[in-house]
Order: sequence, then C-alpha cells, then structure tokens
Amino acid sequence: MEKTSGWRGTREIWIEAAYQALIESGIDAVKVMPLAERLGLSRTSFYGHFSDRDDLLKALVTLWQSKNTGNLIRQTEAYAETITEALLNVFDLWLLPDLFDSRLEFAVRNWAHTDQDLARMLEDADQVRVEALQAMFFRFGYDPDYARVRADTVYLTQIGYISMIKDRPSEPPGPRLQRMPFYVEVFSGRPVSDAEWARFRARHPVAS
Repeated sequence: MEKTSGWRGTREIWIEAAYQALIESGIDAVKVMPLAERLGLSRTSFYGHFSDRDDLLKALVTLWQSKNTGNLIRQTEAYAETITEALLNVFDLWLLPDLFDSRLEFAVRNWAHTDQDLARMLEDADQVRVEALQAMFFRFGYDPDYARVRADTVYLTQIGYISMIKDRPSEPPGPRLQRMPFYVEVFSGRPVSDAEWARFRARHPVAS
C-alpha cells in the first residue's frame, strides 16, 4: 500500500494486521507496538482509530461474529428445495473462506481459553449456530428432537475438524469435496440428487 507523508493508516489495516497476528501467533501477539512495527506506523496512528487495545480486540470479535456466525445463519436460511440442497448450501461455508474463516474460528476458540467474557460469547455463538441448523432441518419436516440431534452432528463434526487444522497438513480440497455427498446422506438420511451435486460442483470447480 502506497504511503504518503503524514499517512496514519486506516482502521481496516489495523484490524487486518491484528487478524493476521491472531491467526499466526495467538492473542498475545495482538499488541499495539508489534502491530505498529508490522505496519510501519506509530502508536499515534493506532490511537487515531482505536481508544485502546481492548477496542481493537472488540473489533476482532465483531469480525468473527459477523463473518462466521452471521454467514452460517444466512446459509441455513438460503433457498433450497430439499434438505440435501440446504446442507450443500451450508457446506459452501467449509469450502469458501470468505464465508466462514476456519483459521479465525480456531484462533478465537483458543483465545476464549484465557478470556471468560469471550468464552461466554463463544458459548452463545455455538448455541445460535446449532439452533439455526436445527431450524433448517425442522423446516424440511424433521421432528424437533431429530432436528436437534442432526444439527448437533453437523456442527460438532465441523468444529472438530477445525480443531485439528493446526495439527496436520492442509487437506487437498478435491478429496474432501468428493466425500461431501456421503456426509450429506449421513447427516440427513437422504441421498444428494445428481442435479443438486452438479450445481454444487459448479460452485466449487476443484479437481478431484
């Protein structure tokens, strides 16, 4: 980014730098001076956009809430004619980082171990997300109790997957994508149609 004399940066680049520090090294790395050095800016620039470090941390939490929780809810409510199509809409989240940021999710969950307020927000977010998935199953005629169990299964499977991303090499997207119709059938009890799978693959043209 081109800098000019007296340039003080923007709120967005401070948040982006904090985001990068968080996902790379954890919450202890999100401190004003290291971020200023990273950006080639001064503390004065930081305080032109944030009242203090806590203000920056709140911006990171807001980013996480909006991107991961907000988009998950929207995907559960997206148009679908069948539960299998609805699940494939949800699966878009796991393949498109712009919709659901798994690295941010992992970092926030680690951060919550040392922050009780964030831990409560995380618990609330988990509840809201599972309820959105439950409502999706209920919309397609599942008994409420079955809808909740299926929602839990979908959600806990993915959160478990995210919890392992730091402990293993990145999985190629092709093989994972090819398994998704089987996951949909396990989660819903119904097979994905050829037409539904073709539309999903068109959204995710990854070689197998």
